[in-house]
Amino acid sequence: MPSSPTDYIRQTSPDRRPLLIWAGVAGVSLVIMGMIIGAPLAQACGHSGFAFAVYEVFSRLCHQIPERSFFIAGHQFAVCARCTGIYAGFTVGTLGYPLLRSLQSIDTPPRRWLFLAAVPLAIDFLLGFFGLWENTHLSRFLTGALLGSVSVFYVMPGLVDLSLKELRQLFTRKAVEIKS
Repeated sequence: MPSSPTDYIRQTSPDRRPLLIWAGVAGVSLVIMGMIIGAPLAQACGHSGFAFAVYEVFSRLCHQIPERSFFIAGHQFAVCARCTGIYAGFTVGTLGYPLLRSLQSIDTPPRRWLFLAAVPLAIDFLLGFFGLWENTHLSRFLTGALLGSVSVFYVMPGLVDLSLKELRQLFTRKAVEIKS
């Protein structure tokens, strides 16, 4: 026997906050990647003021050693190969996130997966640090990209959970105000 229209159960959440958070994180990630790649291109095109500002901002986050950085148009990226991998992995992971998980989900994978994603990066770093193996731009980039892409599955649920808790607290305060 079919249910009446008044018994309709909504299949999607009317709250668009998770979608807005995802779009914001994706937008910021794309802007950051644009700045990383755009700084050397701007330098090559004679926009040294913009390029200097970008390099200066990223110098607070990365060592920017030329021997460990990618180059484009004869100028180095704004961050090293490993940091480029982390940012690129995070960006790609963010863009693909809605295809793999619901934006509404606030559950994170077990923390061990994040630590396991960091292991190749740590091994790559330590082998190079102790002179046992000469790591390459590719090894730095790939190990960074792995960690960056996995970290999305911890950052996005956390941001969504924070936003939804804020919304719940707002409604709880309003309900208390109405009752009193």
